[in-house]
Amino acid sequence: MQHRLRADRDQERDDEEQGDLGEPGVLHDPRLFGRKGGGPQRQRETASVPTPLSPHNPRIEAVRDLRTPRGRRAAGRFAAEGLTLLEEARRSGIQPRELFVTDAALARFDVAPYEADDVPVHLVPDRVAARLSDVETPSGVVAVFDLPADDPATVLARPGVVLLLAGVGDPGNAGTLVRSAEAFGAAGVLFGRGGADPFAPKVVRAAMGSIFRLAVASVEAEQLLALAAATERPVVATDLDGEDMAVVGIPANAVLAVGNERRGVRDWLPRWDRAIRIPQRETTESLNAAVAGSIVLYEAARVK
Repeated sequence: MQHRLRADRDQERDDEEQGDLGEPGVLHDPRLFGRKGGGPQRQRETASVPTPLSPHNPRIEAVRDLRTPRGRRAAGRFAAEGLTLLEEARRSGIQPRELFVTDAALARFDVAPYEADDVPVHLVPDRVAARLSDVETPSGVVAVFDLPADDPATVLARPGVVLLLAGVGDPGNAGTLVRSAEAFGAAGVLFGRGGADPFAPKVVRAAMGSIFRLAVASVEAEQLLALAAATERPVVATDLDGEDMAVVGIPANAVLAVGNERRGVRDWLPRWDRAIRIPQRETTESLNAAVAGSIVLYEAARVK
Protein backbone atom coordinates (compact mmCIF):
# COMPACT_ATOMS: atom_id res chain seq x y z
CA MET A 1 0.00 0.00 0.00
CA GLN A 2 2.82 2.42 0.88
CA HIS A 3 4.58 1.53 -2.36
CA ARG A 4 1.40 2.43 -4.30
CA LEU A 5 1.00 5.79 -2.53
CA ARG A 6 4.65 6.65 -3.17
CA ALA A 7 4.24 5.73 -6.84
CA ASP A 8 1.14 7.94 -7.09
CA ARG A 9 3.04 10.88 -5.56
CA ASP A 10 5.93 10.34 -7.96
CA GLN A 11 3.53 10.33 -10.91
CA GLU A 12 1.87 13.56 -9.72
CA ARG A 13 5.29 15.22 -9.42
CA ASP A 14 6.23 14.06 -12.92
CA ASP A 15 2.92 15.37 -14.29
CA GLU A 16 3.49 18.77 -12.70
CA GLU A 17 7.01 19.02 -14.09
CA GLN A 18 5.69 18.22 -17.57
CA GLY A 19 2.89 20.79 -17.26
CA ASP A 20 0.10 18.19 -17.55
CA LEU A 21 -2.46 19.47 -15.06
CA GLY A 22 -5.55 18.13 -16.76
CA GLU A 23 -6.04 21.27 -18.94
CA PRO A 24 -5.07 20.28 -22.48
CA GLY A 25 -4.31 23.21 -24.72
CA VAL A 26 -3.34 25.55 -21.90
CA LEU A 27 0.08 24.70 -20.51
CA HIS A 28 0.87 22.61 -23.59
CA ASP A 29 -0.09 25.53 -25.80
CA PRO A 30 2.86 26.15 -28.22
CA ARG A 31 2.41 29.91 -27.81
CA LEU A 32 3.97 29.61 -24.35
CA PHE A 33 7.23 28.26 -25.73
CA GLY A 34 10.07 29.76 -27.72
CA ARG A 35 9.79 29.50 -31.48
CA LYS A 36 12.97 27.39 -31.61
CA GLY A 37 11.98 25.11 -28.77
CA GLY A 38 14.37 26.68 -26.31
CA GLY A 39 12.25 25.99 -23.22
CA PRO A 40 9.15 27.55 -21.65
CA GLN A 41 8.73 31.28 -21.62
CA ARG A 42 7.03 33.10 -18.80
CA GLN A 43 3.36 33.57 -19.62
CA ARG A 44 2.22 37.20 -19.71
CA GLU A 45 -0.02 37.94 -16.77
CA THR A 46 -2.53 39.70 -19.02
CA ALA A 47 -2.55 37.03 -21.75
CA SER A 48 -5.54 34.77 -22.24
CA VAL A 49 -6.73 32.28 -24.78
CA PRO A 50 -9.37 33.68 -27.20
CA THR A 51 -12.70 31.96 -27.62
CA PRO A 52 -12.51 29.17 -30.25
CA LEU A 53 -15.08 29.67 -32.99
CA SER A 54 -16.65 26.86 -34.96
CA PRO A 55 -16.18 27.03 -38.76
CA HIS A 56 -19.97 26.89 -39.01
CA ASN A 57 -20.62 29.80 -36.66
CA PRO A 58 -22.85 32.42 -38.36
CA ARG A 59 -20.29 35.12 -37.50
CA ILE A 60 -18.02 33.66 -40.17
CA GLU A 61 -20.51 34.24 -42.98
CA ALA A 62 -21.34 37.67 -41.56
CA VAL A 63 -17.70 38.70 -41.91
CA ARG A 64 -17.48 37.20 -45.40
CA ASP A 65 -20.45 39.35 -46.40
CA LEU A 66 -18.37 42.44 -45.56
CA ARG A 67 -16.32 41.79 -48.70
CA THR A 68 -19.19 43.19 -50.79
CA PRO A 69 -20.58 46.76 -50.84
CA ARG A 70 -24.07 45.47 -50.17
CA GLY A 71 -22.90 43.45 -47.19
CA ARG A 72 -21.04 46.43 -45.75
CA ARG A 73 -24.04 48.72 -46.14
CA ALA A 74 -26.41 46.19 -44.58
CA ALA A 75 -24.19 45.57 -41.57
CA GLY A 76 -22.86 49.11 -41.22
CA ARG A 77 -19.39 47.60 -40.85
CA PHE A 78 -16.25 46.77 -42.80
CA ALA A 79 -13.30 44.42 -42.36
CA ALA A 80 -9.57 45.14 -42.31
CA GLU A 81 -6.95 42.43 -42.46
CA GLY A 82 -3.46 42.35 -40.99
CA LEU A 83 -1.57 43.56 -37.95
CA THR A 84 -0.43 46.77 -39.63
CA LEU A 85 -3.97 48.01 -40.22
CA LEU A 86 -5.05 46.92 -36.77
CA GLU A 87 -2.19 48.87 -35.19
CA GLU A 88 -2.96 51.89 -37.39
CA ALA A 89 -6.57 51.81 -36.21
CA ARG A 90 -5.52 51.65 -32.57
CA ARG A 91 -3.06 54.50 -33.09
CA SER A 92 -5.93 56.49 -34.61
CA GLY A 93 -8.19 55.83 -31.63
CA ILE A 94 -10.45 53.46 -33.56
CA GLN A 95 -11.50 50.30 -31.76
CA PRO A 96 -12.59 47.16 -33.66
CA ARG A 97 -15.93 45.56 -32.96
CA GLU A 98 -14.43 42.07 -32.96
CA LEU A 99 -11.27 40.21 -33.95
CA PHE A 100 -10.72 36.90 -35.70
CA VAL A 101 -7.25 35.39 -35.26
CA THR A 102 -5.51 32.11 -36.01
CA ASP A 103 -3.34 30.22 -33.58
CA ALA A 104 -0.24 31.08 -35.62
CA ALA A 105 -1.09 34.80 -35.51
CA LEU A 106 -1.26 34.71 -31.72
CA ALA A 107 2.44 33.87 -31.64
CA ARG A 108 3.23 37.41 -32.79
CA PHE A 109 0.14 39.29 -31.62
CA ASP A 110 -0.90 40.16 -28.07
CA VAL A 111 -4.69 40.26 -27.89
CA ALA A 112 -4.77 41.14 -24.19
CA PRO A 113 -5.21 44.94 -24.71
CA TYR A 114 -8.24 44.29 -26.89
CA GLU A 115 -9.77 41.80 -24.48
CA ALA A 116 -9.19 44.32 -21.70
CA ASP A 117 -11.30 46.76 -23.72
CA ASP A 118 -14.05 44.14 -24.08
CA VAL A 119 -13.38 43.50 -27.77
CA PRO A 120 -14.50 39.93 -28.57
CA VAL A 121 -11.53 37.90 -29.85
CA HIS A 122 -12.34 34.70 -31.73
CA LEU A 123 -9.84 31.93 -32.44
CA VAL A 124 -10.42 30.44 -35.89
CA PRO A 125 -8.71 27.65 -37.84
CA ASP A 126 -6.45 28.53 -40.78
CA ARG A 127 -9.05 27.35 -43.30
CA VAL A 128 -11.60 29.76 -41.83
CA ALA A 129 -9.10 32.64 -41.91
CA ALA A 130 -8.55 31.85 -45.60
CA ARG A 131 -12.31 32.16 -46.18
CA LEU A 132 -12.36 35.55 -44.50
CA SER A 133 -9.39 36.84 -46.49
CA ASP A 134 -9.25 38.13 -50.06
CA VAL A 135 -5.47 37.74 -50.43
CA GLU A 136 -3.43 34.72 -51.49
CA THR A 137 -1.51 34.56 -48.21
CA PRO A 138 -3.88 35.39 -45.33
CA SER A 139 -2.36 37.19 -42.36
CA GLY A 140 -4.46 35.33 -39.81
CA VAL A 141 -5.82 38.57 -38.31
CA VAL A 142 -9.13 40.08 -39.42
CA ALA A 143 -10.75 42.99 -37.59
CA VAL A 144 -14.31 44.28 -38.00
CA PHE A 145 -14.98 48.01 -37.66
CA ASP A 146 -18.04 50.24 -37.75
CA LEU A 147 -18.48 52.25 -40.93
CA PRO A 148 -17.88 55.94 -40.13
CA ALA A 149 -20.85 58.27 -40.06
CA ASP A 150 -19.41 60.82 -42.52
CA ASP A 151 -21.53 61.83 -45.52
CA PRO A 152 -20.74 64.17 -48.45
CA ALA A 153 -22.13 67.21 -46.65
CA THR A 154 -19.99 66.67 -43.53
CA VAL A 155 -16.89 66.10 -45.65
CA LEU A 156 -17.47 69.33 -47.57
CA ALA A 157 -18.12 71.20 -44.33
CA ARG A 158 -14.49 70.71 -43.30
CA PRO A 159 -11.99 73.44 -44.19
CA GLY A 160 -9.49 72.75 -46.94
CA VAL A 161 -9.28 71.01 -50.28
CA VAL A 162 -11.50 67.98 -50.82
CA LEU A 163 -10.42 65.24 -53.22
CA LEU A 164 -13.08 63.80 -55.52
CA LEU A 165 -12.49 60.41 -57.15
CA ALA A 166 -14.57 60.91 -60.28
CA GLY A 167 -14.76 57.45 -61.77
CA VAL A 168 -11.57 56.01 -60.27
CA GLY A 169 -12.30 52.30 -60.33
CA ASP A 170 -8.99 50.72 -59.40
CA PRO A 171 -9.01 50.06 -55.63
CA GLY A 172 -5.22 50.28 -55.37
CA ASN A 173 -5.22 53.74 -56.94
CA ALA A 174 -8.16 54.81 -54.79
CA GLY A 175 -6.48 53.70 -51.56
CA THR A 176 -3.20 55.35 -52.54
CA LEU A 177 -5.04 58.61 -53.20
CA VAL A 178 -6.57 58.45 -49.71
CA ARG A 179 -3.03 58.16 -48.31
CA SER A 180 -1.88 61.13 -50.39
CA ALA A 181 -4.91 63.16 -49.36
CA GLU A 182 -3.99 62.70 -45.71
CA ALA A 183 -0.30 63.33 -46.36
CA PHE A 184 -0.96 66.65 -48.09
CA GLY A 185 -3.59 67.92 -45.68
CA ALA A 186 -6.84 67.46 -47.60
CA ALA A 187 -10.07 67.85 -45.68
CA GLY A 188 -11.43 64.55 -46.95
CA VAL A 189 -12.10 62.31 -49.94
CA LEU A 190 -15.33 61.80 -51.84
CA PHE A 191 -15.69 58.56 -53.80
CA GLY A 192 -17.85 58.90 -56.91
CA ARG A 193 -20.60 56.28 -57.10
CA GLY A 194 -19.84 53.63 -59.68
CA GLY A 195 -16.12 53.66 -58.94
CA ALA A 196 -14.15 52.03 -56.15
CA ASP A 197 -15.91 51.62 -52.81
CA PRO A 198 -14.08 53.43 -49.98
CA PHE A 199 -14.22 50.43 -47.65
CA ALA A 200 -13.51 47.62 -50.08
CA PRO A 201 -10.72 45.40 -48.71
CA LYS A 202 -8.17 46.43 -51.36
CA VAL A 203 -8.90 50.12 -50.86
CA VAL A 204 -8.51 49.77 -47.09
CA ARG A 205 -5.19 47.98 -47.52
CA ALA A 206 -3.83 50.50 -50.03
CA ALA A 207 -4.83 53.41 -47.77
CA MET A 208 -2.53 51.99 -45.08
CA GLY A 209 -4.40 53.42 -42.10
CA SER A 210 -5.39 56.79 -43.60
CA ILE A 211 -8.94 55.48 -43.98
CA PHE A 212 -9.19 55.56 -40.17
CA ARG A 213 -8.17 59.20 -39.90
CA LEU A 214 -9.57 60.97 -42.95
CA ALA A 215 -13.20 61.81 -43.62
CA VAL A 216 -14.48 59.80 -46.60
CA ALA A 217 -17.90 59.28 -48.17
CA SER A 218 -19.54 58.20 -51.42
CA VAL A 219 -21.37 60.70 -53.61
CA GLU A 220 -23.41 60.98 -56.82
CA ALA A 221 -22.32 63.45 -59.50
CA GLU A 222 -25.31 65.81 -59.31
CA GLN A 223 -25.30 65.60 -55.53
CA LEU A 224 -21.67 66.66 -55.50
CA LEU A 225 -22.27 69.61 -57.81
CA ALA A 226 -25.22 70.82 -55.74
CA LEU A 227 -23.33 70.56 -52.46
CA ALA A 228 -20.26 72.27 -53.93
CA ALA A 229 -22.39 75.17 -55.13
CA ALA A 230 -24.13 75.44 -51.78
CA THR A 231 -20.83 75.60 -49.92
CA GLU A 232 -19.25 77.92 -52.52
CA ARG A 233 -16.55 75.43 -53.40
CA PRO A 234 -15.23 75.54 -56.99
CA VAL A 235 -15.02 72.17 -58.71
CA VAL A 236 -11.57 71.89 -60.30
CA ALA A 237 -11.13 68.99 -62.70
CA THR A 238 -7.80 67.50 -63.76
CA ASP A 239 -7.95 67.33 -67.55
CA LEU A 240 -5.41 67.19 -70.39
CA ASP A 241 -7.10 70.21 -71.97
CA GLY A 242 -6.99 72.23 -68.75
CA GLU A 243 -4.77 75.17 -67.85
CA ASP A 244 -1.30 74.70 -66.42
CA MET A 245 -1.89 74.33 -62.68
CA ALA A 246 1.44 76.00 -61.92
CA VAL A 247 0.18 79.11 -63.68
CA VAL A 248 -3.46 79.38 -62.63
CA GLY A 249 -3.12 77.89 -59.15
CA ILE A 250 -5.59 75.87 -57.11
CA PRO A 251 -8.16 77.51 -54.79
CA ALA A 252 -7.73 76.63 -51.13
CA ASN A 253 -11.33 75.38 -50.87
CA ALA A 254 -11.47 73.53 -54.20
CA VAL A 255 -13.05 70.17 -54.86
CA LEU A 256 -10.23 68.52 -56.82
CA ALA A 257 -11.63 65.97 -59.25
CA VAL A 258 -9.34 63.15 -60.39
CA GLY A 259 -10.73 60.76 -62.98
CA ASN A 260 -10.10 57.40 -64.54
CA GLU A 261 -6.72 57.02 -66.27
CA ARG A 262 -8.29 56.19 -69.61
CA ARG A 263 -11.36 58.41 -69.66
CA GLY A 264 -10.50 61.17 -67.23
CA VAL A 265 -13.29 62.90 -65.31
CA ARG A 266 -15.56 63.40 -68.33
CA ASP A 267 -17.48 60.14 -68.08
CA TRP A 268 -18.43 60.75 -64.46
CA LEU A 269 -18.55 64.51 -63.93
CA PRO A 270 -20.90 66.38 -66.31
CA ARG A 271 -19.46 69.84 -65.64
CA TRP A 272 -16.93 71.76 -63.56
CA ASP A 273 -15.83 75.30 -62.80
CA ARG A 274 -12.22 75.05 -63.91
CA ALA A 275 -9.93 72.49 -65.50
CA ILE A 276 -6.22 72.19 -64.75
CA ARG A 277 -3.47 69.98 -66.08
CA ILE A 278 -0.07 68.84 -64.88
CA PRO A 279 2.61 70.12 -67.26
CA GLN A 280 4.43 67.20 -68.83
CA ARG A 281 6.17 66.21 -72.04
CA GLU A 282 3.85 65.67 -74.97
CA THR A 283 5.45 62.34 -75.85
CA THR A 284 4.35 60.72 -72.59
CA GLU A 285 1.04 59.01 -71.94
CA SER A 286 -1.38 60.31 -69.32
CA LEU A 287 -0.26 59.73 -65.75
CA ASN A 288 -1.61 57.02 -63.51
CA ALA A 289 -4.58 58.35 -61.49
CA ALA A 290 -2.80 57.87 -58.17
CA VAL A 291 0.30 59.67 -59.43
CA ALA A 292 -1.64 62.52 -61.01
CA GLY A 293 -3.87 63.00 -57.99
CA SER A 294 -0.91 62.98 -55.62
CA ILE A 295 0.90 65.65 -57.66
CA VAL A 296 -2.15 67.89 -57.72
CA LEU A 297 -2.68 67.43 -53.97
CA TYR A 298 0.94 68.34 -53.34
CA GLU A 299 0.61 71.46 -55.50
CA ALA A 300 -2.56 72.48 -53.66
CA ALA A 301 -0.77 72.07 -50.31
CA ARG A 302 2.33 73.92 -51.53
CA VAL A 303 0.57 77.10 -52.66
CA LYS A 304 -2.07 77.50 -49.99
